[in-house]
Order: sequence, then C-alpha cells, then structure tokens
Amino acid sequence: MKYRLYYWPEIQGRGEFIRLALEYAGADYVDVLRHAADHSFPEKPAPFALPYLVAGKQVIAQTANILLYLGPRLRLAPRGEAGRLWAHQLQLTIADWLVEAHDTHHPIGSGLYYEEQRREAKRRSADFLAARLPKYLDYFEGVLGRSGGSWLLGKSLSYPDLSLFQMLAGLRYAFPKAMAGLEKRHPRTISLHGRIAMHPRLAGYFSSERRIPFNQMGIFRHYPELDSLRNNSKKT
Repeated sequence: MKYRLYYWPEIQGRGEFIRLALEYAGADYVDVLRHAADHSFPEKPAPFALPYLVAGKQVIAQTANILLYLGPRLRLAPRGEAGRLWAHQLQLTIADWLVEAHDTHHPIGSGLYYEEQRREAKRRSADFLAARLPKYLDYFEGVLGRSGGSWLLGKSLSYPDLSLFQMLAGLRYAFPKAMAGLEKRHPRTISLHGRIAMHPRLAGYFSSERRIPFNQMGIFRHYPELDSLRNNSKKT
C-alpha cells in the first residue's frame, strides 16, 4: 500500500513521529504537502487537525492513533493485543510529554507570539526542566531497565522507540544545556538515541532533504533564556 501523509511542510512537529516509522520500515509513502502545489485535503472523514494519514479509503488522524494503525502493518508493534496496547500506552505518554515541551515556549496560547508570553514561558520552563523533564526521563529509563532487552518493548525495536528518539533529539535542540546536565543519569535512554541515530535504515533519511531541520516554527524551539536548569529553577 502507498500511504499519503498530510502534515505541514516547513516543520518536523507531530508529523515527524510518523515519518520516522515510515522511513524505518521502508514504506511506500508520499509526504503530500511537501510536494503538492495544491494543499487541499480529503473532506471525509474530516480530521480536527494535521497530521493525518490516508491509507486506501481510510483517513486516520492523531499521531498516536496513526502509529497504532501503522505499527502492526510496518512490523513495528507486537502481534498480541497486550503488546500493542503497551506500545500505544507508551506512545500516549510521549504525546503528553510533547505537549509539555511545546508549552514551555507557548504557555498562554498558541495564537500569541513567544515575545508576548516570555515571562510566563520562563516560569513554565523552570518547572518543566526542574521537575517534569527529569520525571519523564526517569520513567523511560525505568521502562528500558525492565524491558528485558535493549528497546522499550524488549528485544525488538518498535515505534515508541523511534518516538522516544525524536523526543530526545528535539529536547537536545531546545534545551542543550539542561539536557547535558541530565543525560548522565539516563544511560539506557541516551544509548537508545545513539543506536537509532546510527541505524542503517535511517542514516539515509537523516542526511537527506526529507529530514526537515529543527527550527523556530516547530514544537521544539531553542530560546537561550529558557535553557538553564539551575538558573530557571531559582526564578520560579
């Protein structure tokens, strides 16, 4: 099947979690809005927002929902129901984490410029870096420690591993100083990131134009004044 992914062409955003799964699996897909001059969308069923995936006659929205659908088809999820639900649960946790990362620079509203909520962003980032970021990292470090293998679900890579890689890549871009101070406490998680970064199936993607660079329009944004675990914590 040839998949059609609809997501904004200028950013990685939520669409990148889906791109990574498709690229790793070597799936036949087109990133529609990066190639089409006409940015029109299927009318039915009407998704609330991008990203969404067209697979045959199906239109599937929401990142975690798309990956729940793709996982078994791309051999990136267990065959059994319990394993598939566990993978989906991990993906939903990553989705919560992603929202919190976004809200560090837009804590009041997405319709406002960062400069209009800079003071609130500093407070939100302080809490995120001091409390929430370590909590998420600790959680996934623990999952890896109990999995019985090198990956979140054990001995085989699954789509939540790719999504965890993307979270770490984005957080390193947004908060390089804070992440440098936290990474030593999470060796399994950082090892996972390194193995995926060098994986033969993804190396070509990461070095190609298909991989959109992180930028100041996406979910992960680097504002130096927000990137200080110690200094921000004191200003809370």
